[in-house]
Amino acid sequence: MSKHKHDEPATSPEVKPETAPAAPAAPSPAPPLTEAEWADLTARADKAQQWYDQLLRTAADLENYRKRAARERADAVKFANESLLQKLVPVLDNFDMAIAASNGQNTTLQSLQAGVAMIHQQLKSALTEAGLEEIDAARKPFDPNLHEAVMQEESAEVAEGHVLRQMRRGYKLRDRLLRPATVVVAKPPAQP
Repeated sequence: MSKHKHDEPATSPEVKPETAPAAPAAPSPAPPLTEAEWADLTARADKAQQWYDQLLRTAADLENYRKRAARERADAVKFANESLLQKLVPVLDNFDMAIAASNGQNTTLQSLQAGVAMIHQQLKSALTEAGLEEIDAARKPFDPNLHEAVMQEESAEVAEGHVLRQMRRGYKLRDRLLRPATVVVAKPPAQP
C-alpha cells in the first residue's frame, strides 16, 4: 500500500501549548493562638479602640473650639465699639440738655458757654480713655509722619522748618496715626 502525501502526518515546527502561570501556593493556615497570645491580641485591640475613641473626641473638641472662636471673633468685631459708645452716650445726653437749655429764657450766653466747655472736656476725657492722643504740633519741628503742611509763612520768631501755626488738630490712636495735624511751617523772612 502506498502512502499518499495527504495521508502522511504534517511535519511542522513544534507548537507548545501556553502554560498558565502557576497559582501562588495557598498560605499555610496559621497555627492556633495560645490563650496568652489571644489575651495579648485582645488587649491591643482594646487599647487601639480607646485611642481611636480619644481621637474622635479630640477632633470633635477641636471643631467645637474652632466654631466657638469664630463666634467670639465675630462678636468682638460686632461689639468692638461698645465700651467707647458707653462713654459717649452721657456726652450725647449733655448735648441734648445744652440744646434744651439754649431755648430757655433764663439761659445766659456765659452759662451756655460754660456748659458746652464742660461737655467738650467730658468728650475729650472719654476719647482719651479709649486711646485717642492729640498731636501737639505748635512750635515743634515739622514731622511729615505727624504733620501735613498746607503752606509756609515767613517768621522771625519761629525757627525755620518748625510749625508756626496749627490749623487743625491731628490725632493718634495709641501708636497709629488717625489724622495728621494740618500746619503752617515757618520759613526765614525774605532779605530786603
